[in-house]
Amino acid sequence: MGKNLKEAMQMLENGQRIEDENGKKPVSEDVPGPLQGSGQDMVSILQLVQNLMHGDEDEQPQSTRIQNIGEQGHMALLGHSLGAYISTLDKEKLRKLTTRILSDTTLWLRRIFRYENGCAYFHEEEREGLAKICRLAIHSRYEDFVVDGFDVLYNKKPVIYLSAAARPGLGQYLCNQLGLPLSCLCRVPCNTMFGSQHQMDIAFLEKLIKDDIERGRLPLLLVASAGTAAVGHTDKIGRLKELCEQHGIWLHVEGVTLATLALGYVSSPLLAATKCDSMTLTPGPWLGLPAMPAVTLYTHDDPALTLVAGLTSNKPADKLRALPLWLSLQYLGLDGIVGRIKHSCQLSQRLQESLKKVDHIKILMEGELSSPVVVFRFFQELPGSDPAFKAVPGSSVAPAAVGRERDSCDALNRWLGEQLKQLVPMCGLTVVDLEVDGTCMRFSPLMTAAGLGTRGEDVDQLITCIQSKLPTLTCTLQLREEFRQEVEGTASLLYVHDPNWPGIGVVRYEHANDDNSSLKSDPEGEKIHSGLLKKLNELESDLTFTMGPEYKSTKSCIYIGMASDDVDISELVETIAVTAREIEENSRLLENMTEVVRKGIQEAQVQLQKANEERLLEEGVLRQIPVVGSVLNWFSPVQASQKGRSFNLTAGSLESTEYTYVHKVQGTGVTPPPTPSGIRSKQRLPGQKPFKRSLRGSDALSETSSVSHIEDLEKMEQLSSGLEPSNLEAHCPEEAPRAPAPTDSQTEALQNKAQHPEDDHPQVEGLERLR
Repeated sequence: MGKNLKEAMQMLENGQRIEDENGKKPVSEDVPGPLQGSGQDMVSILQLVQNLMHGDEDEQPQSTRIQNIGEQGHMALLGHSLGAYISTLDKEKLRKLTTRILSDTTLWLRRIFRYENGCAYFHEEEREGLAKICRLAIHSRYEDFVVDGFDVLYNKKPVIYLSAAARPGLGQYLCNQLGLPLSCLCRVPCNTMFGSQHQMDIAFLEKLIKDDIERGRLPLLLVASAGTAAVGHTDKIGRLKELCEQHGIWLHVEGVTLATLALGYVSSPLLAATKCDSMTLTPGPWLGLPAMPAVTLYTHDDPALTLVAGLTSNKPADKLRALPLWLSLQYLGLDGIVGRIKHSCQLSQRLQESLKKVDHIKILMEGELSSPVVVFRFFQELPGSDPAFKAVPGSSVAPAAVGRERDSCDALNRWLGEQLKQLVPMCGLTVVDLEVDGTCMRFSPLMTAAGLGTRGEDVDQLITCIQSKLPTLTCTLQLREEFRQEVEGTASLLYVHDPNWPGIGVVRYEHANDDNSSLKSDPEGEKIHSGLLKKLNELESDLTFTMGPEYKSTKSCIYIGMASDDVDISELVETIAVTAREIEENSRLLENMTEVVRKGIQEAQVQLQKANEERLLEEGVLRQIPVVGSVLNWFSPVQASQKGRSFNLTAGSLESTEYTYVHKVQGTGVTPPPTPSGIRSKQRLPGQKPFKRSLRGSDALSETSSVSHIEDLEKMEQLSSGLEPSNLEAHCPEEAPRAPAPTDSQTEALQNKAQHPEDDHPQVEGLERLR
């Protein structure tokens, strides 16, 4: 069985097409699909499974398996096959075998995780164990619940206490499974003044319990966290245990940090979890075992109540849920189990120590060394958001500015998290949104390292990728506020606040017919922004310009990407405004030209008709008769000048063609005005890309760098601005005194130079290249 399973796994993982040796395909028109004929063999069935797993190779490339399934994974999968095979045994052998498997697995888990004198419940859904524990607590506290049912709960409503940092949806799941109203849930807030912001406020919990007792309610169960779902914080379980014993409340603990109970050294707050009434373990992700059930360890003395609550069962199939875990624990051994958990904790400590040396990275939980979860985020204190100013009650920092800074950091952290997930997929990073801290990145090796095969080198690569992305993040964050101010100070531009965009910013051009109050689509605006986007991308700058994501609003906008170097924001905004204005003017010129041409044609038709009437009156009626007119024209020909009309598109008016026929030359008409160049031509150094700040006065230029090029560039800018020589002298009052008058030899040299101007061409060509 193991050999066949291994061969089947290899065929499915390789993704190679399986060829049927016989090459026969049963054909039947009665039943379509894989039920054709008399059935299919194993090869054909595996071919079907393979196609469903890997998809069609013609449509998309084959994706690699993310989780690393080794020998221990094959052992776990073998457990499910063995479970189906063992269920075919006779009842007596099946009862003995299932009892042995269940008792051995329970004993091993209790010894490994230091939970003495308890029972185990194996379940597929992770939250199912807690629901059965709540049902057991109800049967224990309400003696008449089996007989009276809901009437007992109605007279004295039970209360289940959950932390505000608990995983989302847990309370609703419990109420749905137990048939209780949502009013039976009591959410306990976390600490606000002292301690961690993700730990349960014990003083407030005690007050809630006393209030519920006074109102005639029954405090039933408290769910504590040993490693919260968000950041991995552990509640003060020892203090919570004392409070629960005082009021007779069932204490249940869950969390990823419970895995560290298998290590040699365990902190005292976590060690108190071994004294709780129940706990839920997830050994599958911790040990990298696929399709592994979760385990709930509990302590209770009444087997009848546990049977009623569903924690125990007489069915052999329910006991066989422990078979995959029974096989995997024996395969790994105690050293293998402890080694995997220890390796995950070492990875988290390695990452935490490395992040402390990286600037602009904040670790959310540096104080808890026992937590195997590392949560961090990028941050940078801007000049207007100094913590010293935030501490002052009368701070001058506006709440809107603080909100914009928070949104900017969240967008940048979200971008950083997605980049790191793509660059270092073996680390298994996840992006989380916290209510207080904002968007952060979470590294939880206990849940991912065993399945992905994360190593220490992957953590080092993660640190290297973070350091390589920091210059882009810091530069972009510094330019966002400057870009907003520059856009708000520019006419015809509107700054669009998009908290999900990690780039420099979003801007929209407001044309003459733009209606800001309307949310309808704007065809004219879309046309202008499409042309603007094309022009900006043709500049070949380091910035990226897009029309935004697919889920953007109906209004067209220009989304400016992230910057890895210093950008001249004023030049960028000016270029956007002027280019958009030119596109709008050109589009209007084409629209107006159509109307002008139409009116010109109508006017030409009227004038030509009028000219024909005048010619008829001048020649007379007799000349219009066919025979008589020919005789008159022969005796007395009419010397009529050829008259016509031409339409001047530049002036938009009709002109006579008499000048053309007389002088045999096309009339020039009105000279069109020169097209103004809206974009201010900025002189750049050779190789300098658009929107880069000038390097003048920067430390990047060494003493031996091209300083002379910069001086020539400044002189050329002054000449291009139209300054006279006298103005140049007036602009440079600190220049050295004028040189004395030239001597005769110098005058002769100047004359020779004037006679041979070709000697001066290299200098002119040098200035042209510099321009």
